[in-house]
Amino acid sequence: MKESQLTVREKSIIAGLYLSKFDFDGLRYLGFNSFKEAFNVIGLALGVPEKSIHNYRDEFDPLFPNDRLGWHKRKIRDCCKVVYEEYKDVDMDTLSKILKKSLYKNPDIDMLIEQTTEVDFDLETSFAKRLITGQAAEKYFINKFPTIESFSGYSMENTTNLGCGFDFKLSSSAEYDFLALEVKGINDLHGSISLTQKEYSVAKILGVRYFLFVVKNFKESPMHDIYINPLKSDLSFTKNEHKITQVTWSSTI
Repeated sequence: MKESQLTVREKSIIAGLYLSKFDFDGLRYLGFNSFKEAFNVIGLALGVPEKSIHNYRDEFDPLFPNDRLGWHKRKIRDCCKVVYEEYKDVDMDTLSKILKKSLYKNPDIDMLIEQTTEVDFDLETSFAKRLITGQAAEKYFINKFPTIESFSGYSMENTTNLGCGFDFKLSSSAEYDFLALEVKGINDLHGSISLTQKEYSVAKILGVRYFLFVVKNFKESPMHDIYINPLKSDLSFTKNEHKITQVTWSSTI
């Protein structure tokens, strides 16, 4: 089974196997606080219902030593059996890397960042947060976009890789000016969000054309709030300045 050619279904099954085999240790290793949070975040990142990840975990539960019975009254499905035979003996560190590669939008770059970024906390715990604040929140917005009345008649363009200060450009044939939308994600119903200097500057310039879409409560049931012209909304932003020591390496040719 080539990891670079895994289908969404196979990725979902691997996630279920990982959560079943490594149980709470596996959750903590990835930075999740609960299974519900993991189901929500992984499901959104893959574009599948959170119940699918839940069901795959339950399917593997009878095959691994944990406190859950799972689907012990029925035979494991062939699609799950193939994944089980392939990955049943893989250790947690290796399988977590396989899972991360299957979930990250830019796996090579994201995995490299994990290896090279020096931070004060355990890098393994950053995985869940990176998904919550990035892919999972963006996937949630993409799924909800067609149902949001405020954006009816608008088309959507993903601009996350352009570094322009917002994640999505919304355009309408009836309107000359586009709308800019930035997506943020938080784990609880309440928490802190941050705008980069560029995001803040663009929000200030665009005013009522800048939208902040906050996805919250990943730990239970994701929901969202929309802020129009966030700098002039109920939100109160405080400027934080950090001094950064930059290390360079030089050579003479």
